[in-house]
Amino acid sequence: MRKKVFASDFDGTLYFYKANVKLPPENVEMIREYQAAGHLFGLCTGRQVGGLTPFIGGLVRPDFYITSSGANIVDGDMNPILKRGVDRDVADALVRELNPKGYRLTLDVEGDICVFAPMDYPGKYYVITGVDDAPEGLIHQVSVHTESLEDAARLSASINERYGDRVEAFQNVIEIDIAPKGCSKGKGVQALRDHYRDVLGDFTLYGIGDSINDLPLLDAADVSYTFPYAPEICQKRATKVVDTIVDALRDSMNS
Repeated sequence: MRKKVFASDFDGTLYFYKANVKLPPENVEMIREYQAAGHLFGLCTGRQVGGLTPFIGGLVRPDFYITSSGANIVDGDMNPILKRGVDRDVADALVRELNPKGYRLTLDVEGDICVFAPMDYPGKYYVITGVDDAPEGLIHQVSVHTESLEDAARLSASINERYGDRVEAFQNVIEIDIAPKGCSKGKGVQALRDHYRDVLGDFTLYGIGDSINDLPLLDAADVSYTFPYAPEICQKRATKVVDTIVDALRDSMNS
């Protein structure tokens, strides 16, 4: 049987943080069915590892995690597949510029969440005052919460113009994910493809996402999916438009 590997975006695709039912049980059931059939399912997201595990623990056990826009990739047992970091001097410059302006910043340091004020969060996190007192290790990503699509677009463009030789800034609705240069969700699935090639042989890679920062994932997948509520450019670039991730997983199994 030809193996199938399915890489899924998290927010707005699998998990809906603003909804009453954030992780629909039908999504969980379909993922388990997919894996039970011998296929691999994993996440491909701008979130940190620590931004995922508190919400899926005991429900979904991914076979892999492509996190922080491809800068931190681990298998289901958290063994490293690929790890890259934003240069600390760039991260420091971004923090010193944006934190005083009131933007909510988050750093991914070796999969752990670092923030600048206490928050209501069910998982582990660190409160820091700057890069100097962040935990040791790779800063996989700097994330910025803005207040509007326009502000996110403007700031992303500005960061790419000024630091584009060292980082990539991806707009995800009103969030900005700033990863090391050369990282993206698409590069992440390519690294995953290289990692599994020797183990699985020839396989088909599927991808699904709902936002502009998922375009590299949609482009890199052999077969890609998005939703009617996704931006028009995502619908044009995806192989198929489906109503839910359940439909995409079922289509993948039957193809």
